[in-house]
Amino acid sequence: MVLERFVKYLQYEKRFSTHTVTAYQNDLKQFFLHTATSGQHSKLTAAEIDTKVTSLIADIQLITYNDIREWIVELMNHEQTAKTVNRKVASLRTFFKFLLREGLITQNPASKIQAPKIPKRLPVVVEEDKIMALLSNNESFDDSFTGIRDKLIIEMLFGTGMRLAEMVGLKDADVDLYSNTIKVLGKRNKERIIPINNELKALLVNYLALKKSENFDNNSLTLFVTSKGANAYPKMIYLIVHKYLSQISTQDKKSPHVLRHSFATSLLNNGADLNSIKELLGHANLSATQIYTHNSVERLKSIYKQAHPKA
Repeated sequence: MVLERFVKYLQYEKRFSTHTVTAYQNDLKQFFLHTATSGQHSKLTAAEIDTKVTSLIADIQLITYNDIREWIVELMNHEQTAKTVNRKVASLRTFFKFLLREGLITQNPASKIQAPKIPKRLPVVVEEDKIMALLSNNESFDDSFTGIRDKLIIEMLFGTGMRLAEMVGLKDADVDLYSNTIKVLGKRNKERIIPINNELKALLVNYLALKKSENFDNNSLTLFVTSKGANAYPKMIYLIVHKYLSQISTQDKKSPHVLRHSFATSLLNNGADLNSIKELLGHANLSATQIYTHNSVERLKSIYKQAHPKA
């Protein structure tokens, strides 16, 4: 089936992450459901919907520019954000380019689709001194396995800038305590090496020893585990980060990505160049890293004080 071939294409040729592949699949299912039923799927039985969707996929060349445009309008009418709609448009563009390459269509109905503009938003960060105070406060984390693990999670996210999915995928073997580095598997299976500071190293040594002493039954090779030794999962990491950031910040966003933004902003504020930050974050191009220049108010103040005669 064409959808199965497309998924394999995403996995093995494009080397997209599991999360991205799942998102593309869901986007396509949503599009086919809307187009096949003319947006009236709530009035049809499950069997009728399956028949219509199957028929549409079988006659994929019948899909037009107007079908895609109507779906986008429907999404916007349901108050989907521009960012979400853009992601869904990207899914369709990739899918129809694949069909064109495979000779299953002769024209790409998504080629002239204009995605909605995304309003520029500055990255949400937590001030460096607040995170440092949290990590240095002995009362914030207890000496239990979960306490040490939670502190390590906060320390590592702020100390390396890695993504949530990258953290969940870490293995014990990815930590090199001799060279003070961690090997991270990023987007599209691209590996990068991130240096670690002495405090993070000491915390890792403590955590690994404590984890071993727990004698978990499953003996997981994953670096971060639950209190019962099972592999850590994204929701667990998110809840841990949210819990501790709630102690130092009143802003709405308190996710692992906030610590990634805080990591990059701190580096820039302290004189790191954009290319180095780009490599540490695992960005594919410099444009993705440049958003942090808008957050470097403290760095601009410092430059102003040093350079301006009346500062």
